[in-house]
Order: sequence, then C-alpha cells, then structure tokens
Amino acid sequence: MDEKQLLKDCLKGDVKAQKHFYEQFAPKMYGVCLRYAKDRSTAEDYLQEAFVKVFTRLKSYRSEGSLEGWVRRVVVNCCLEQLRKSDILKYSIELNYAHQITDTDANISEQIHATQLLEHIRSLPPGFRTVFNLFAIEGYSHKEIAGLLQISEGTSKSQYARARVWLQHKLEKESSIENDRA
Repeated sequence: MDEKQLLKDCLKGDVKAQKHFYEQFAPKMYGVCLRYAKDRSTAEDYLQEAFVKVFTRLKSYRSEGSLEGWVRRVVVNCCLEQLRKSDILKYSIELNYAHQITDTDANISEQIHATQLLEHIRSLPPGFRTVFNLFAIEGYSHKEIAGLLQISEGTSKSQYARARVWLQHKLEKESSIENDRA
C-alpha cells in the first residue's frame, strides 16, 4: 500500500490501515523514544502517547516533506513534553562557558556498537541526554533547543558539552576494560 493511500485510509478511520501505519513507523519511533527515556518501560509509554498524538493530528499533515519526518517530529515533541511534565530539565545548570572538548581517541567511536552507544546515551543524566539527542542526533540548533526546553542557549551548550565529556569518559573507561581483557 502506498503512503498516500495509507494516509487517506487512516484519516477515514480504517482500523487495518491504522494498524499498518503503526507497524510501519513504531519500530523506528521506539528507537527515538529510547534515546529520551530513562528505560524501556518509559520509552514504551512515550511511544504510546506519541502515537495517540500522531493519529489525532494526522489531518494536520500537509504532505510537505516525508511522512516519517513528520511522525518523528511529533514523537520527539511528545518525549520533550513528557520530560517537561516531570520537571526533569529544571536541574539544568548554566555555565558561563562550555568546556573545551578534545577527541583524545577517535578510534573509540569506531570500536563501539550502536546498541552500546544507545545504552551509554540512555545512562546520561536527563538534561544531558535530552540536549545531546536534540543537538547531535535530531540536528536542532542550541537556539532551537533553548526554545523547546525553555532554557537559555548557554544552558543548552553547556549541557551538550557536559554530555559529550560524560560519554567520552564512559567510552574511554569501556575501551580500557576491553584492552585489559585482551
């Protein structure tokens, strides 16, 4: 079934089409939710909430850009809304400057598997994790992130810098453990 027909059928309330739509997009969107959530259960909750919003807002999709991109934006915004509700971002601390980060070992990123990286990202403190996902993965600017999260641009920059340092230390530690085993 092509995307336009699927969209039409979903808008008509066709349950089979809605199921197909969910099955087509849910696996990728679950991955998005996992990056923002503290655990799998929370990610599942985010995904469910996001798809309720996707289906209620489907009529607002204007066929500009990809449908998957539109769904992703709804999912990301839903995750951010859930994080704001829990006030998880209120503990973000603004620094006057972001620490300079040096890439001491470029090979570390080449040695790690995607699932390991996802686990490390999920282990970040919530503020770090949220800003890291928005900037490094979703491609938002710090100015856009500041608006989305209702924080200052400086806070966004410092949270991102601190997240990178946190991840770098985790990766270096994991790399040294692997080297000790070898």
